[in-house]
Amino acid sequence: MLFALCLLPLAWLVYRVLLDQLGANPQEALIRATGDWALRFLVIVLAVTPLRVIAGLPALARFRRMLGLFMYFYALLHFLSYSGFDMGFELADIVADIAKRPFILVGSLALLLLSPLAATSFNAAIRALGAKRWQRLHRLVYAVAGLAILHFFWMRAGKNNFAEVAVYAALLALLLGWRLRQWQLRRRLQR
Repeated sequence: MLFALCLLPLAWLVYRVLLDQLGANPQEALIRATGDWALRFLVIVLAVTPLRVIAGLPALARFRRMLGLFMYFYALLHFLSYSGFDMGFELADIVADIAKRPFILVGSLALLLLSPLAATSFNAAIRALGAKRWQRLHRLVYAVAGLAILHFFWMRAGKNNFAEVAVYAALLALLLGWRLRQWQLRRRLQR
């Protein structure tokens, strides 16, 4: 059921494409929508552990991996939409654009950091890496969160539109702050 729910944003986008409901610039609408959903899934993924702990619902942990893979899926769709619609899949143009525009560089770096997380999101990878190394690797998601907000901020800076950026930044700061507080509490208990 969760898998189907996670595909609803894609289904909605396909529906809007088929009915020509993406507005005057459908390519930009697709690029933005897939990026927005990647960011939303990032917030959802980072919210799983606090919700699990605060609500006392350990079963939520089993959904985190699938949600993380959907975050990667929408981030990859976002990058492919940009690469195809803005750059015509011309590798030289994409590389030049990444080097020229900081928000594209930061977004590409976030996707690059997400790639090993997606590639190791299966049980055999956890066994091969060992739980501790796997967990350390997957802490890259915190760097991804910072890069994603910076990407969004710089993208919106051109239009002086920061309201939505502030909402996502506040949510991510709250979720990462909760994790930092939990880490501090664990360290105190270990002393």
